[in-house]
Amino acid sequence: MKRLIASLRSGNWKTLLACFLYFDTGFTTWVMFGPLAPFISKEMGLTAGQAGFLVAVPVLAASIVRVTFGNLFQSMDGRRLALLGIILSAAPACVLILPVTPTYTLLLVLGVFLGVGGASFAIALPMAGSSYPPKVQGLVLGLAAAGNIGAVLDGFLFPRLAERFGWQHAAFAALPLLAIAAVAVILWAEDRSTKSGSAARAMAGLAVSITGLIALVLMVNAGLFGPGATGQLLLPVPGSLLALAVLPRRYLAVLAERDTWVMMLVYSITFGGFVGMSSYVSLFLTTQYRIARVEAGLLMAMLSFAGAMVRPMGGWIADRLSGVRVLLVLLAGVSMCNFVFAAFMPSLAGGLAILLAIYVCFGLGNGATFQLVPQRWKGKTGVMTGIIGAAGGIGGFYLPVVMSLAREGTGGYQPGFATFSALAALAFVLVAALHRQWLAWALPATSPVEIDGQVAAAE
Repeated sequence: MKRLIASLRSGNWKTLLACFLYFDTGFTTWVMFGPLAPFISKEMGLTAGQAGFLVAVPVLAASIVRVTFGNLFQSMDGRRLALLGIILSAAPACVLILPVTPTYTLLLVLGVFLGVGGASFAIALPMAGSSYPPKVQGLVLGLAAAGNIGAVLDGFLFPRLAERFGWQHAAFAALPLLAIAAVAVILWAEDRSTKSGSAARAMAGLAVSITGLIALVLMVNAGLFGPGATGQLLLPVPGSLLALAVLPRRYLAVLAERDTWVMMLVYSITFGGFVGMSSYVSLFLTTQYRIARVEAGLLMAMLSFAGAMVRPMGGWIADRLSGVRVLLVLLAGVSMCNFVFAAFMPSLAGGLAILLAIYVCFGLGNGATFQLVPQRWKGKTGVMTGIIGAAGGIGGFYLPVVMSLAREGTGGYQPGFATFSALAALAFVLVAALHRQWLAWALPATSPVEIDGQVAAAE
């Protein structure tokens, strides 16, 4: 405990707290459609594919906007950028409380703005890290990113309000939470990172990415990318190209590095799994196990709480053992848990136990991944947080889409779980093949270190 307190005192803890609150409320707004989806689906008569796409759009939007937010963070004060994000992510709640009946198309557009709340990741983490020394980055970034506990508020708050007041009025609860985050950012946050580049150009890139993504989502909904599942599965491709098109060319060089792609795959499984499952687990529980909608929301909250709370622990463990070694264990765990669902589809009690294990692996894996990023990409943490975070968002987009398509196509979820088991196994193989090279830069640079029985100087 003394070591933890000393670590927190080594930097600006008020900035860390403000970043936590910003990401927490942003996350709450981001996955708001998840616990509300059973209510929306019943009232609007949505198919499984439509419901899955509705909860997936905010996840994909966050992944795209994270890239442009990460680019903006390189040239603009993080406090101002955080306040801009809060204003944009408040727009859906403001629209939904108006006395109008929303259409499915309108909800898809609002889903893009909900994604701005999830994009807060690309601002909160590097801003918090800028106030602390390198030796505690795993712990600090883990604590800032524990704001994904916002999914817990979703599960507890929105289903109960929707049951009593209707799902549209339930969205109003997001506004006071965002107001609290705005006050914390104004009073406490401080961005100590070095800035470079054109803020005006980066801001234009943000505007292009949001408007372009709205257009892409509407085109998919209209069937212009192909019927039903085809268009949904293809959407991340033009979405990703849109995000990359507005990035400065000097940042695109990281996409030529093998480590970037492996880290993106890992995060698409750990964070993508966390946010994707948090968005879809209410639908999964209500359809697979016939659980009532409010109870499903409470279970979502409990699972999300477990995953969020262990994220700082993942960073803390990674600071001591390295994120490389931690990820090897966790990726194997994710693959095995998904395989059990794919092979056996356990009873409710067994299913909840396995879901809890998956969420714990997700949370620990998220902390371990971002313990590595500041060490591997020094001076590019902001843009790499955006790029790797985008991969996480794309993974989170595919999870509800694939699960809903599996449900529509086969009547069950086993093909979806089998797909994600295979992807986690692939990530495990890649990290295992690279772990010796990664340990050379992943371990503390205080003294020569021993890597698999050989002595090497840490870089």
